[in-house]
Amino acid sequence: MTERSSSGLQSPAPKTPPYALTIASSDSGGGAGIQADLKTMTRLGVYGGSVVVGVTAQNSRGVTDTRVLPPDAIRAQFDAVHDDFDVGAVKLGMLATEPAVESVTECLRAYDGPVVVDPVMVATSGDRLLDEGAIDAYTDLFEQATLVTPNADETAELTGVVPDTPDRIRTAAEQFFDWGADAVLLKGGHVETGDGSVVDTLVTPDETTTYSNPRIDTDATHGSGCTLSSAIAARLAHDDDLPTAVERGIEFTHAALSVPAVVGRGAGSVNHLVESDGEWVSVGDDDCS
Repeated sequence: MTERSSSGLQSPAPKTPPYALTIASSDSGGGAGIQADLKTMTRLGVYGGSVVVGVTAQNSRGVTDTRVLPPDAIRAQFDAVHDDFDVGAVKLGMLATEPAVESVTECLRAYDGPVVVDPVMVATSGDRLLDEGAIDAYTDLFEQATLVTPNADETAELTGVVPDTPDRIRTAAEQFFDWGADAVLLKGGHVETGDGSVVDTLVTPDETTTYSNPRIDTDATHGSGCTLSSAIAARLAHDDDLPTAVERGIEFTHAALSVPAVVGRGAGSVNHLVESDGEWVSVGDDDCS
């Protein structure tokens, strides 16, 4: 609503939306990375800020170049945001190198809100996005994690366990708990279930919750992992509890996959502008007041 002052000028009615921060790398094509994170946060009613860790030259067909910022530039961005904004949640994406992972880990020691860690290692196109030396550095970072969101390949590389059965899922999750994570969402997109479904599994030390959805027959999955983790962070910034945030994040990502964006000459991307029955997708009914 806009109010009109006695002078006849319009005075805006201020709003205070939840604020979330993505610490990740840029995707010049717009389908993944920080671009996907900020689109998702905006769609879910959250004001998004960013700490740019790296820059990729990337399009719908692959990654042609990656440049990572020095640790002091990463730290300066984080300090600027943390000193000024009430950060309701943090999402971590592509961190690329060991020095970058270590810098972000140090930054987060000054932050006490929820942190969603998407341990991005390989792009949808198959291009590697994480140096081999950075994998070990992630184990310290997981100590800051409210939630880690690995796919099956990332889980296998980090833990040595392929999470394709309930027992193996639990074994892999226990490794993340040993590293200090509070919870793990083991994504099922890379795991065949035999019944045409995708089963994502949220594991905490106390319980296991599964979320099953029909598998969408599409190659346009670019940005799906970034979208899911940033959607969960957005819902945590809205003060959802973790199971609800995960459920709503999966709901939004499934919708974005169901009508992919046909952009570029590659397979396409998840669609952050997705409509549902002619209406914009609405996840939750929070009003920014």
